[in-house]
Amino acid sequence: MKIRILLISAAMVVIAGCATPHVVEVEKIGDSSLTCQQISDQIDEANKFEKAARDERKVTGKNVAAAVLFWPALLGTYANTEDAINAAKERKIHLRELYKKKGCS
Repeated sequence: MKIRILLISAAMVVIAGCATPHVVEVEKIGDSSLTCQQISDQIDEANKFEKAARDERKVTGKNVAAAVLFWPALLGTYANTEDAINAAKERKIHLRELYKKKGCS
C-alpha cells in the first residue's frame, strides 16, 4: 500500500512538473491597430515563445523523470510543445502579413 501511494505521489509530481509552454493566440483582436514597431515587437515575442517551447523538448531532468516514472506525461509535454511551436510560427506569419499590408519597412 505504501509503495502504491509513493508511486502515485511520484507520478503526480512528474505530471505537475511537465513542460507546458505558452500557446500564443495566432490572431489577437487588437492586431489591426498595431503600429509597425508594435508589430515588430510582437514578432520578437513570438520568436521568444517558439524558442521557449523548443527548449522544453531538450533532455531535462523533468523529461527524464517523466520518461522513467510516467511516460504518458512525456508524450503530453511533446504534444504541448508542438502546439506552442506551431502557434508561434502561425502568429509570425500573420504578423508579417499585417506588416506588409500596413506598408511597414
